[in-house]
Amino acid sequence: MAKRDYYEVLGLQKNATEDEIKKAYRQLAKKLHPDLHPDDKDAADKFKELNEAYGVLSDPQKKAAYDQYGFDGPSAAGGASGFSGFGGGFGGFDDILNSFFGGGFGGGGRQYNGPIDGDDLQMRITITFEEAAHGCEKSINLVRDEPCDACRGTGAKAGTSPQTCPTCKGSGQVRMVQNTPLGRMQTTRPCDTCHGSGKIIKEPCPRCSGRGKLRTSKKRTIKVPAGIDDGQVITIRGQGQLGERGGQPGDLLIYVSVKPHKIFTRNGYDLYCSVPVTFSQAALGAEIEIPTLEKPTKLTVPEGTQPGTEFRIRGCGIQNLRGSGKGDLYVKVNVDVPKKLTERQKELLRQFDSEMTGKEYEQRKSFADRLKDAFRG
Repeated sequence: MAKRDYYEVLGLQKNATEDEIKKAYRQLAKKLHPDLHPDDKDAADKFKELNEAYGVLSDPQKKAAYDQYGFDGPSAAGGASGFSGFGGGFGGFDDILNSFFGGGFGGGGRQYNGPIDGDDLQMRITITFEEAAHGCEKSINLVRDEPCDACRGTGAKAGTSPQTCPTCKGSGQVRMVQNTPLGRMQTTRPCDTCHGSGKIIKEPCPRCSGRGKLRTSKKRTIKVPAGIDDGQVITIRGQGQLGERGGQPGDLLIYVSVKPHKIFTRNGYDLYCSVPVTFSQAALGAEIEIPTLEKPTKLTVPEGTQPGTEFRIRGCGIQNLRGSGKGDLYVKVNVDVPKKLTERQKELLRQFDSEMTGKEYEQRKSFADRLKDAFRG
């Protein structure tokens, strides 16, 4: 791989200040540190490249020589050898890593055998529109790990207990020293003997095979609150996977799907529906029955109601999920034009139409006036 410019490695311009160089190195070193990528050769190569770049740019004399001569260093002017074989200290490298790895290469560093919180579990349920509006209870089959009742979660056979790992002395980590072109590097990694737990089990529990937990399947009843909407999530704390070494259990996340309704649509906590009325009802006015999620109710349609008119009925919507009260119901009136009329009915309509003066139709009169204005002159 071609050697990259040191400023490019750090993602900086050549006029970068000492503080900018140090800040860029901190961020990249934390991202590429070998402890975070134990089996990633590419990350290890980038980490080596990063340290080489920082070792030069953090040293004022080396930086000045690099800015003037490039990778060959002073050798380009007949001086000493270039930068490819620089070694020794890392220009404060250990102090920098100490701030986010707890000791860098040489310190006690990170704790591998500390508590680990359990993962969240996810599942999906489907409920009806009415169940979402009113709330309900649902039975679910929850599959998760539970502490083994035979060993009480220790993983060791009854009458025995886990022992401190003799390799890492209970720390869960071991140190490795490597001689590299950058100098002598000391890193830490999880202990192979105890796999980072700090404990070994000589006599595993026969029931759980030393895991300390068993996969179980149990029927659970969950409460779905009134007012929940499609796509919302019910979170049940502590019902996810078990934590490790005293870590907190995860949560159970239940994703809710709501079936569509045949009549109503929903927007927030408000409901919407369309109701057909006859020409006579719209023209003369009428009291009609409309549906709600609770029971049918009456709506007064005023005389001369136009198609598409929307009426608001307060408090007949969806229960507020996080408070009291309900949304509203919006009812849109659609005039249902009759089809397949008898000859008698057609004649009566023709007679009705012949007796109209035109003043009875407000929208028609308004359109005629606007049409005259548009073509006047």
